[in-house]
Formats: sequence, C-alpha cells, structure tokens
Amino acid sequence: MPVYVEFVRQPSAQDRSDLAKVYADAPDWLLAPHANAEALIATGIASGQLIAGRFNDRLLGAALLEQGQDCWRLSHLCVRQITRQRGVGRRLLDEAQRLASEASKPLHLAAPRDHLESQALSARTGLPLDTF
Repeated sequence: MPVYVEFVRQPSAQDRSDLAKVYADAPDWLLAPHANAEALIATGIASGQLIAGRFNDRLLGAALLEQGQDCWRLSHLCVRQITRQRGVGRRLLDEAQRLASEASKPLHLAAPRDHLESQALSARTGLPLDTF
C-alpha cells in the first residue's frame, strides 16, 4: 500500500497519538523554535501547515509546509524511528514538491542554522535551504 500525504486539519484522537509518537523521536533541534513537540503539532494544525504521511490508517511521518508568497518552505520533517528508511520521508518531500509546483512556487527546505542533517538533505535533494 502507498503512503498517502494529507494536510492534518481535524485530527482524530488516534491521529494526535500518532503525531505525538512521530515527534517523540525528534531531536531537540528539530523542534525549534517551538517549546516542544506538542506546541509544534498544535501550531501546525492551527495554521493549516501540518502535512502527514498515512499508511494503513496510521500517521507515520509529518512536516510543516508553509505556503509563502515567494516560495513554499518545508520544515520539521520527521518520521517515526521504527518506520525510517522505508520511503515515508521521501513521499512527504515528493508531495510537497508536487503541491508547490502546482502553485507555481519553488520549494525550499527550512531548518535551524548550522545543522548538518539539514544541509545534507538540501544537497541530496537539490532544494535550497533557508535557515532560521
């Protein structure tokens, strides 16, 4: 079965539990500038920016997708540790690129300054990296 990517606007109790598990595995630097995973999730839902990858009715990965005037920015990309290396993150990234392209906007990655993981992802994907 494929991973379906969706905007999370009205999460069920199970969705909220899944999202908490996704970001429970996240390193502290990935949560910045949010105080914690709960704040990141709440902000993402309230702003309409939270996207997630669903497989077998469970959310396995998530990210924030900011739809800006000049470009779209993908940030806070995280996949549950037990699900990593199975294409969930790649699927989220590909769908973000498709959506940005449909809106005629370039997609950028956004991450805290000086993080090697973000720089490596930018280099692998060819996407520009905006730091904060």
